[in-house]
Amino acid sequence: MGQSNLEERLIAIRRHFHQYPELSGEEFETTKTIRSLLEQAGIPILETSLQTGLVAQISGKKQDPIIALRADIVALPIQEETDLPYASKIPGKMHACGHDFHTAALIGAAYLLKEEEEELNGSVRFIFQPSEEIGGGAEKVIAAGHLEKVKAIFGLHNKPDLPVGTVGIKRGPLMASVDRFIIEVEGVGTHAAVPHAGIDSIVVASHIVIALQTIVSRQLSSFDNAVISVAHISAGNTWNVIPRTVFLEGTVRAFSAETREKIPKFIQQIITGVANAHGAQATLRWMPGPPPVLNEEKATELSVQTAEQLGLNVVEPTPSMAGEDFAVYQKKISGSFVFIGTSGTHEWHHPAFTLDERALPIAARYLAEVAKKALKHFK
Repeated sequence: MGQSNLEERLIAIRRHFHQYPELSGEEFETTKTIRSLLEQAGIPILETSLQTGLVAQISGKKQDPIIALRADIVALPIQEETDLPYASKIPGKMHACGHDFHTAALIGAAYLLKEEEEELNGSVRFIFQPSEEIGGGAEKVIAAGHLEKVKAIFGLHNKPDLPVGTVGIKRGPLMASVDRFIIEVEGVGTHAAVPHAGIDSIVVASHIVIALQTIVSRQLSSFDNAVISVAHISAGNTWNVIPRTVFLEGTVRAFSAETREKIPKFIQQIITGVANAHGAQATLRWMPGPPPVLNEEKATELSVQTAEQLGLNVVEPTPSMAGEDFAVYQKKISGSFVFIGTSGTHEWHHPAFTLDERALPIAARYLAEVAKKALKHFK
């Protein structure tokens, strides 16, 4: 498939997905469209127990080894503010992280590898994964058996701050672990005019929010990169009543297992100490998410070789505190995850997020070529 034909086709596919975004667990129409596009190209779809998302596979003269390529397909609950002619048609939903780009790129890789089906030294499995944004999608793929016999897995994410033609590749930690916490503070409600008659849960919660920041600045080494963010606070329902309870919700990000393990213990110490100092109570609920994205040496070297072979500019990117459940696959098998430059105007999850679609054929060819190279190196 020629470069111009491939680019035009992938742009049209990406724009269709962009107009009809679906949230985690709701990707039914997205899945149907992917299935239709692959079936029209004669690409076999594997049977699956997945409710959304699908897995396809192209095999050469033999089945083994199997190399997997993965793309996430989910959108976000964000109202689009781009004014693009192909902007989201679904109110309050948007592909603000570029997963429509990833999906189109993986379809493009499947098209390219289908043209070379007879020359493949094994099988390439295409994983169109649901539910990346809320977590659990990768676990569902694994539970459905789609990682069985797979030797290595490769994936990518668009990167707005890298120019088109640039690929960010890094050995070791690339993206952070993603954990969620909920803290509930309980005081004694009272009239706002007589705070001494109660225990002000809002004051206690405010002290907790500030104190949590000392974990990174004072309880962790300056070499242990971590982020603790309280992103949701809910309390009370009127202006003159001090509420009994305050709800705090946030996230913790880290690059190492050791740092990640320490933080919930520190949070518990702080909320207990602050609450006790004010005569209140505080409880912690900890919800672990995906581990850090850790790129394995052999797979990452193949990524570098592939990018250089394609004439792309390879740079070592700054690790991102954003998370990715691609890391769940890497806990099972060898894997490499890279950043594809898209010359974007805004960061991920911004309502005016855009990307340069000229990066689509680059991403598709990278995925196809790295899979071919991996088939020769993983036996």
